[in-house]
Amino acid sequence: MSIKSFNLFKPKLLSVVIASALSCTVTSNALADDTVKDTSVDDQFTIFGNSNAVNNTPGSAHQLSQADLEKFDYTDIMRTLTSIPGVYVLEEDGYGLRANIGMRGTGQNRSEKVTIMEDGVLAAPAPYSSPAAYYFPTAGRMQQVEVLKGTSSAMYGPRTTGGVINMISRQIPDEELAGQVSVQAGQDGFAKVHAFVGGKGENISSVFEVFRYQADGFKDINHSEQDTGFVKNDILAKVRYNTDDNATFYQELEFKIKYSDEESDDTYMGLTAGDFNSAPYSRYSASQKDNMSNEHLQLQLSHVIALSSRFNLGTTVYHNDFSRNWYKTSKVNGKSLGDGGIEIAAEHDKVAAGAIDVDVKANNRAYLSQGIQTVLDADFNSHQVKFGIRYHKDEMDRYQWVDKYELDSSYNMNLTEAGIPGTDSNRIDSASALALFVHDEWTVGKFIVNAGLRYENMVIERQDWGKNDVDRQMAPETTKNSVDVVLPSLALTYHLSDDLVLLGGVQKGFAPPSPGNADAKNEESINYELGARYAKGAFNGEALVFYSDYDNMHGNCTASQNCDDDKIGEQYNAGAVKITGLEFKAGYVFDFGDISMPIDLTFTHTQTEFLNSFESDFWGDVDSGYEFPYVPTNQLQFVVGLAGEKWRSNILVRYTGEMRSEAGLGASDENIDARTVIDFVASYDIANNQQVRFSIDNLLNETYMATRMHGSVMVGKPLTVSVGYQYNF
Repeated sequence: MSIKSFNLFKPKLLSVVIASALSCTVTSNALADDTVKDTSVDDQFTIFGNSNAVNNTPGSAHQLSQADLEKFDYTDIMRTLTSIPGVYVLEEDGYGLRANIGMRGTGQNRSEKVTIMEDGVLAAPAPYSSPAAYYFPTAGRMQQVEVLKGTSSAMYGPRTTGGVINMISRQIPDEELAGQVSVQAGQDGFAKVHAFVGGKGENISSVFEVFRYQADGFKDINHSEQDTGFVKNDILAKVRYNTDDNATFYQELEFKIKYSDEESDDTYMGLTAGDFNSAPYSRYSASQKDNMSNEHLQLQLSHVIALSSRFNLGTTVYHNDFSRNWYKTSKVNGKSLGDGGIEIAAEHDKVAAGAIDVDVKANNRAYLSQGIQTVLDADFNSHQVKFGIRYHKDEMDRYQWVDKYELDSSYNMNLTEAGIPGTDSNRIDSASALALFVHDEWTVGKFIVNAGLRYENMVIERQDWGKNDVDRQMAPETTKNSVDVVLPSLALTYHLSDDLVLLGGVQKGFAPPSPGNADAKNEESINYELGARYAKGAFNGEALVFYSDYDNMHGNCTASQNCDDDKIGEQYNAGAVKITGLEFKAGYVFDFGDISMPIDLTFTHTQTEFLNSFESDFWGDVDSGYEFPYVPTNQLQFVVGLAGEKWRSNILVRYTGEMRSEAGLGASDENIDARTVIDFVASYDIANNQQVRFSIDNLLNETYMATRMHGSVMVGKPLTVSVGYQYNF
């Protein structure tokens, strides 16, 4: 089987979907006006729909509006998400190109434990068979971001322990014609151009959007003038057809196409501790060939129909095609980066006493993710019920090779042996999954009961041709896991008053096994939460405690986790694990007449503990009672702003506590020190539809360790100043 033969979208299937979407004719009005208004494709894309729904949601639920996103106008999703409690991020490249996001102690490795969606559709290149991948939707073009953790996640999967991030792309404007053009430029060659135009017609509406950003990079390769930055392009188009408002069955049909590409000269090679202290923004010359190249295509056809005043049906067919080649140094003088290779590269940059050998691996992979999903919304007065079904298929085609270079005494990389594609890794991981769910929101007086049940049946498979059958002529070695899982959840909110809501719930968490291990186990947990939400006048606040009790926790090997090449993709079971924590968020707006001062505080406290002892290539040697790596005990963010009639400014203080880079207890030289990073932004309206902006990331130019990768140090982004201009019409 090849990736070309793996295609759910036959012409016959598309014709059936389109025919069913348009099957209802336009006749007399049979629905109330308010039903027509509430029936929209846009409503199918969102988790919450509106802020009031967030307030009634049991568990931790947060919605970042367009105004929230524009406050700092980050292009880095990880900087955006630090305003939400219970979310952990791990910087890597400094620009957010490689997102590492975790929730409630799940770990951040390639965001593999979090369900990532764009417009309600799974966004990871292969969310079942290979979730730890190098694609994340371009955050800077998003209009809204929704984050849901805890007991309301029965409707979303396949990973239900951590939570859900749903990114809402540009919606079609309500006006006949509207748009925006914004430009930004800053240090280290940073530049951004973002523009969209669209409008709503009587029956046909559309929007077209372009987003491009780039930088030369803030690191310097030793003995080289080569840039270390990136260029990323993202193009989006949507076209929507809607019936007349007086149709018997009001309908909307929307087609979305999104294309992006990226070229980034990024690396996995960090620095030795000594070089980090003396030259933190340097890079070793052995990494000069490192480059990521990728392309992503998304096709999405969405249909919604108001069947009656009580029933709406929304259906989406989706197709995601992602290909990438991360061409990066894997060995120096035969040593892997985590086993002495980085030290050899560091020494050669100081004293070039002859040539060294450098292996550069072409981590070449192609991904496919596609499916069809439908949700029926039913209004039974006190019961608001959702019935959902999704059929999904995905795969990763891994076809890699290694090129050998000589790094000479003049620090030039000379190719000595070109690798043959397929001779390093040659396999396909694939999955097919059927998911069904029912979710009932039952209102009884001041109580709202949320009960959910999710069922998934999945088959996850690996076909491995080894390193000697590059043409895939022989039968591959095959491993397969078949999984059936039932995931219940139950949550309760109680409106103690109009301002105060108490909430709590329990949920079964799950993550599917890896295709690479025939004896791999599911990740399963029981998750509890309890808290309160209060909002009155200018104040709003939320506090929750959570407890995740794992029967078995997964760790999946990736290159970013310092796994050996032959172990990448393997799953390791940690067994019983306990995670507890506190999430707190509060905001208040002071009104001084012509000037307002909004403040916002976000705090997360987390305790992690392995409950048994074991050895693994992923976590190392672990004793019972050890803490997790890369989960800070405390993290806090404080934002204070000032706003007048035409101007506004905000300063953000982000504190990340000390965290471990490997499992253990107590102080260690391998721990990552606590840090405080401050961002500042100010804007001024030069006209009703024009604005200028001034931004500083890392205002105090804090030099900090972001992570320890391959036993080396990766540095965070330094002070970066930028200015921008925005025009709306």
